[in-house]
Amino acid sequence: MKKKLVAVMMTAAMTAGMLAGCGSKNAAEPQSTKTSDTDSAAEDTTSEGAGGTEQSAETAGEAVTLKIFSNLPDRKNGQGLVEQMIIDEYMAENPNVTIEVEALDEEAYKTKFKAYSMDGMPDVVSIWGQPSFLDEVLEAGVLAELNEDDYADYGFIAGSLEGFKKDGKLYGLPRNTDIQIIYYNQKMFEDNGWEVPSTYEEYITLCQTIKDAGITPVAMDGGDGWPMACYLTDILVKVAGTDYADIVSNAVASGDFTAPEIKEATQLLVQAAEAGVFQTGYDTQDYGTAQNLFTNGQAAMFAMGSWECSMALNEDIPEEIRTNIRAFTLPPMADGKGGANDIAAWNGGGYAVSANSEIKEEAIKFLNYMYQPDKLSKYGWENGVGMSAQDQSSFMTGNETELQKQVVDILKNATSVSGTPINDCGPSAFKTAIESEIQSVSNGTESIDDFLAAIGAACK
Repeated sequence: MKKKLVAVMMTAAMTAGMLAGCGSKNAAEPQSTKTSDTDSAAEDTTSEGAGGTEQSAETAGEAVTLKIFSNLPDRKNGQGLVEQMIIDEYMAENPNVTIEVEALDEEAYKTKFKAYSMDGMPDVVSIWGQPSFLDEVLEAGVLAELNEDDYADYGFIAGSLEGFKKDGKLYGLPRNTDIQIIYYNQKMFEDNGWEVPSTYEEYITLCQTIKDAGITPVAMDGGDGWPMACYLTDILVKVAGTDYADIVSNAVASGDFTAPEIKEATQLLVQAAEAGVFQTGYDTQDYGTAQNLFTNGQAAMFAMGSWECSMALNEDIPEEIRTNIRAFTLPPMADGKGGANDIAAWNGGGYAVSANSEIKEEAIKFLNYMYQPDKLSKYGWENGVGMSAQDQSSFMTGNETELQKQVVDILKNATSVSGTPINDCGPSAFKTAIESEIQSVSNGTESIDDFLAAIGAACK
C-alpha cells in the first residue's frame, strides 16, 4: 500500500507545476479508426494498417498476426480510441504485422479471460495490477516475464510497477492512475442554485434537494458491483483516513470485517441508497445505463473513476452537457478521520503478454511500442483520458479541458491516497463476494452483519 501511495503522490508532485510552464500548442485531434463503434457489446475486429507507409528493412519480414484481447469495446472514444490509434500506427510502421482485436466490456472480458487462461491466451491482454485479479493469474503462469530494464526511460511514476510484479519479476505494465470522483453537471448546478458540497452532510442534503426537484442525484452502476465497491472505498477513506489500508488489509488477512470503520462506511452506503441518492433500479443497472442518465441530463452527478474524463471531449454527448462536466471528490464527514484531500486513488489497469504466445517477441515489441512515452501516455492526455501511470508533464499545454485541470488539481492537492480499492484487496473469491453482495446490503435485502460475514468468509 505504501508503494502505491508513493506512486500516486509522485504523480501529484509531477503535476504540481502543470500550468506554470504551459505553451500554446493545441492538443492533437483524435485520429479516425477503421473499427465500428460499440457500446457495451462484445466486439471482434481486425484493424487495417494505413496505406502508403514506407516499409523499412527492419520492419519487413514474414507476415505476422498479433491478437489483442482488450476490455475497451468503444474504439472511437476514451481509452479504446487511444488503444486503436496506437494499433493503427504500429501496423503502418510494420506492414508485415496484422493486429486482430477482440474487445469486450469489463465483466464479459473477465469471464472470457478465465476461459483463455485454460485454453490459451491471445498474445497481448488487458490486466489489472491488483491482488484480486493478478495473484491467481500469476500463480497460473499465463503471463510472460518482462525485462524491467527495458522501461527505465519510459517515465513510469515511482512505485507504479509494483502491483504488476511477483517475487521481484515484472509481468505487466500499468496504464492509469485512477481516482474515484463524482462528476457533476455544472450548468445544472448553476441553473438551480446548487453548490458543490464541502462536507458529507451537505452532500446528502444536496442529493435530497436534487431528488425533490425530480432529478436523479447520483447515477450509479450498481449492477456490476465493482463501481459501488469503489464508492464504498471512498466512504471508508473519509471514515478511516490514512488507516484505510491497514484496516482493510487486516480484515482480508483475518476474514473479519467487523472493524467499526468498515461497519460505519457500510451503514453510510445503505443510508445513502435508502435516501434515494441513486436512481431507481441502480442495483440492477449497468455502466452504460448509469452513464447515459448523466450524459442525457437525467442525473445531476455520476459516481465513477477519473478514466471517464474523456466525456468532456466525446462528441456523442450533447455539447451543453459535455462542456459543463466537472468533478469533485466525496467530501469529508463531521466525525470522520479523512480530510478533504484524503482521496480514493490507485494504479489501475494495464497490459501484459501471454507466456505461451507463439510470437512472444513481436508481442513484447508491440507492448514496448505502446508504452513509449509519446504514445499511450501522450495520446491519453490529448484525448482527455484521465491520468497515466507515466510522467505526462511534457504533454500538458494549458489548453486541456476544465475537467482535466480539475482532476490534476485533485491529485496535486492530495495529502494521502487509499491504494487498492477494497474489492480488489483480497482473493478472487472475496472480490466476487463483495461485488455480488453489495447490491443486497445497499437495497436492504441483506443485513449489514450478514454482508460483512459473507465477505469475510470469502477470505478464508
